[in-house]
Amino acid sequence: MSGRRRFLVGASAILVLPAVFPARAQQVLQLRLIEPMIRAVTQGAKVQTGRVRLVLPQLADNGNAVPLVVTVDSPMSATDHVLRIHLIANRNPVAEMATFHLGPRAGIATVETRIRLAGSQTITAIAALSDGSFWMDSASIVVTMSACVDET
Repeated sequence: MSGRRRFLVGASAILVLPAVFPARAQQVLQLRLIEPMIRAVTQGAKVQTGRVRLVLPQLADNGNAVPLVVTVDSPMSATDHVLRIHLIANRNPVAEMATFHLGPRAGIATVETRIRLAGSQTITAIAALSDGSFWMDSASIVVTMSACVDET
């Protein structure tokens, strides 16, 4: 391989690697930043992944009204149902964005809403079930024009 080709391969690796690895590192960092918020919601109980599905776009042109759907796998019976769904966005001025209260009369454990986001971040949904368990899912989103910005 010629010196020029070796240089081009090395330069392209330098440009590509930061785009791949920091995304994962940023996700881990954001999860660590919201751990205290998760502990506050769950009062220290173990949180499992699964049963909760958080759906939002990967890219939002505008952070003022981002569509979001949270679905929890639950029969919603009198003995087995979802009590609450918490939404957390650690980069927003108010990190715990919303708490939805459900019960067996809701019929299905699905919440559809629009949220305001103060920039690109990871959103976390935590479901509290009637058996005392907590389940969560997270999704990352890139926001090109942030909401929640103080213009003063």
